[in-house]
Amino acid sequence: MTRVIALDPGRSKCGLLLADIATNTVVQGMVIPSAEVLDQLRSWMVDAHGEDDQIAELVIGDGTSSTIWQHQLPASLKVRVVDETGTTLRARARYWQLWPALGWKRLLPLGLRIPSGDLDAIAALVILEHYLGRSLQWPGPDPLKNAPSR
Repeated sequence: MTRVIALDPGRSKCGLLLADIATNTVVQGMVIPSAEVLDQLRSWMVDAHGEDDQIAELVIGDGTSSTIWQHQLPASLKVRVVDETGTTLRARARYWQLWPALGWKRLLPLGLRIPSGDLDAIAALVILEHYLGRSLQWPGPDPLKNAPSR
């Protein structure tokens, strides 16, 4: 499995995504407080047996506090910085592609549909897809509906 991590950096919260690029699938995506990001990265970098897992690289957006994050990331990660201009709007559109609106909400024009939650994990997906030049599948449940309340 060839794994890549994507990070949509922020000051108070970040979008974090782990993907298997060999199968073009998202393994896990989440929005977490910034203080928890490094611990989550470390847990993804070590497999269940305590050995280093195969993380090919980390892709980070060049927006909010990106430079600060780049200095905090584990030195063992190969880091790629990607332009994240327009990711918020692209993340909204990508969300509706992955989890189409149901019921009367599908009658609303796309521009009027607002997902109910933080799109930072989807923004991390958009950043990674931009870097890879292809779309990924997210077979898991809608992260906005299953996000732990903080």
